[in-house]
Amino acid sequence: MKKFLIKSMIGIMFGAFVSVMVTNGIILIGGTEVLDGGLFLKNSLGSMFCGWFFTVTPLYFEINSISLFKQTALHFITVTILYFILALGIGWIPLDWQSIVIFTILFLLVYISIWLSFYLYYKKESKKMNEDLQYIQK
Repeated sequence: MKKFLIKSMIGIMFGAFVSVMVTNGIILIGGTEVLDGGLFLKNSLGSMFCGWFFTVTPLYFEINSISLFKQTALHFITVTILYFILALGIGWIPLDWQSIVIFTILFLLVYISIWLSFYLYYKKESKKMNEDLQYIQK
């Protein structure tokens, strides 16, 4: 529970940071001097919620009693449902089929890339640790 709360706070803070940085970028690069307060609130809360669930859902991978496939499936289903409900509800993705298909493909490509990166990293670390154990045993 403590780990869940710590990860929750980190995710919310990261989402808030991203929201502020995006807003600053829009102001500085886009030349916008006046912001719509309601729109800022909606987007910043959405960003904080998004940061929260992308930080908390990797806890699935710490449940050793289920296989990596099930951990990945649970994580994928959770983040996909939450992200698309959030993104479509807030308006990050326009409500037309072409946009939904394009964003779904982009989401899948990013998800697969990140998952493979973590998988390969931890596989390399595991191999390195096993080699170190072999060296210690000799």
